Amino acid sequence: MTSAARTGPAGSGFTIGNLPFGVFRRPGHQPRVGVALGRDVIAMAVLAERGLLPEEVPGEVFRRRHLNGLLELGPSAWGQTRARLQELITDGGEIESALVPLDEVELLLPVRVGDYIDFYSSLAHAENAGLILRPEAPELPPAWRHLPIGYHGKAGTVVVSGTPVTRPWGFTGPGAFGPSTKLDFELEVGFVTGPGPVPPRPLSASEAVGYIFGVVLVNDWSARDLQAFEARPLGPFLGKSFATSISPWVVPVSALEGARTSSPTQDPPPAAHLRLEEPWGLDLDLKVTIVRGGQAHTVSSTSFAGHYWTLPQQLAHATSNGASFRAGDLFASGTVSGEGEGQRGSLLELTWGGAQPVDLAGGGRLGYLEDGDEVIMRGSATGVGGGRIDLGEVRGAIVPAAG
Repeated sequence: MTSAARTGPAGSGFTIGNLPFGVFRRPGHQPRVGVALGRDVIAMAVLAERGLLPEEVPGEVFRRRHLNGLLELGPSAWGQTRARLQELITDGGEIESALVPLDEVELLLPVRVGDYIDFYSSLAHAENAGLILRPEAPELPPAWRHLPIGYHGKAGTVVVSGTPVTRPWGFTGPGAFGPSTKLDFELEVGFVTGPGPVPPRPLSASEAVGYIFGVVLVNDWSARDLQAFEARPLGPFLGKSFATSISPWVVPVSALEGARTSSPTQDPPPAAHLRLEEPWGLDLDLKVTIVRGGQAHTVSSTSFAGHYWTLPQQLAHATSNGASFRAGDLFASGTVSGEGEGQRGSLLELTWGGAQPVDLAGGGRLGYLEDGDEVIMRGSATGVGGGRIDLGEVRGAIVPAAG
């Protein structure tokens, strides 16, 4: 086996320093847990059956159709599994028989999502949305700088990348019920958790770090016309609940040590339980491409480094009233937007509520999403010691409303 085959081809992003976990299915076989390496997937159940993984990690967790069994084991098992994989890859021969070409498998939803919480934690996005949707009110809600604002989403409509998204129906005004005409994407970064404390208790942000397994890319599809009519006073409902897409690979937070950076200064200083002694911003490069009529258009390129509230702060706040969480719960960052016009993470902002459509190369204008449009989000980061860590992609194409 060549060095490139052992560690992942140069430029693939799925290297020995990454090793993201997911679930795959080969034709005629049951779903199994896998780890991406280069252009292959490591069949973890094969390694377990040969006794090559840590004894503390039961092999049956790799024969499931989701990662929840592994997630339930907690940080020690996660770290041991990852370290052992790196040893096997470095040594060479033992790993070869467990490799399956990625182009021969179907990638499935990686976790069984029990609960889904979506936050609203980008300062630029919150200010833009406030100006567009509530021009008569302050840009930020009163609580925004004091805590990570969020809402409970619909876990049952979280789908894996590549799943078609059907244009939703809903009320857009009094007596006006029909398909949404203002269908939007939202570029987000999500994280999945291990098991919460038993019995449930509030976590500090510093404690919350140890409960986060890894990150995914998230597209929080949004029907802006449905959202505008029904969202007040109880927040998003049918304007959000029809679909949320996530990438198939969960990148362990330990793979993102090289991407750690200081987050923006928080003013006023956060409450004691939300304070972090170490920097937990993540410098992730994110890009959104829309394919329309066979032509790809990059509409946003931004960074997660400027996100105001960090992932550990989000999890800590979610537990601050004593609420529990479980292995496989999904938390999303909220739309990721930067200060520049080309750094905005939604069409709501890019087109300023549809009033300023985006001119597309080769002709045409982009307002909201049309049937047949495909949205592709990709992400990457700097790995420990250099090189790139690939977050993979999350994509979805719009199909016409049912009926």
